[in-house]
Amino acid sequence: MSATEPGSSKAVRTPRGERTRARLLEAAEQVFAALGYHDASIVKITDAAGVAQGTFYLYFSSKLEIFDELVDDLNRRVRHAMSEGSAAGRDRIESERLGFEAFFRFTAEHPALYRIIRQAEFVSPAALRRHYTRIVEGYTDGLEKASAAGQIAADIDPVVAAWALMGIGELVGMRWVLWDDAAAIPPPVFDEVMRFVQRALGARDLPGEPK
Repeated sequence: MSATEPGSSKAVRTPRGERTRARLLEAAEQVFAALGYHDASIVKITDAAGVAQGTFYLYFSSKLEIFDELVDDLNRRVRHAMSEGSAAGRDRIESERLGFEAFFRFTAEHPALYRIIRQAEFVSPAALRRHYTRIVEGYTDGLEKASAAGQIAADIDPVVAAWALMGIGELVGMRWVLWDDAAAIPPPVFDEVMRFVQRALGARDLPGEPK
């Protein structure tokens, strides 16, 4: 990378530079969520970040580049939240419960996730595909291990199951968190989702049911 290319400045790699970059991404999240990609602009992003317009080009070459990076950044954060939550589970079903809780919590704290990912379908299809594929890759690995350990049905296709479970989480979160502007899924709804997930995965000993 030459010294004139975006992101090549040594300042970008300093702690201060990383903080500025993070501010730009945070501002982009707000602007893209509020205005949509086409009505957003680099000027509006830099104004929201409190930096000069020229500073933007030390980090990103265009509006599309910061949009793509924002999709990747949201993806990293939501995967981290889900992984951190599910890691405390003693078995796969408890991990599912904790992972879903973490996802719904992230959704409540970052409603822009939905709006920006949906924009990516038209603005940057490659970023959209990358977002979902990265989530499924980690999910599939966990389901494969749970199947091998006898915690879920052995005949489940982990790839199909991962996509299906991700769809459940996304649509339930949209309906009961995003649309209701809620801080959490209503407990009865969450419990019903988990009963559905347990049955879908062929797990035994459902709460409240005979063993």
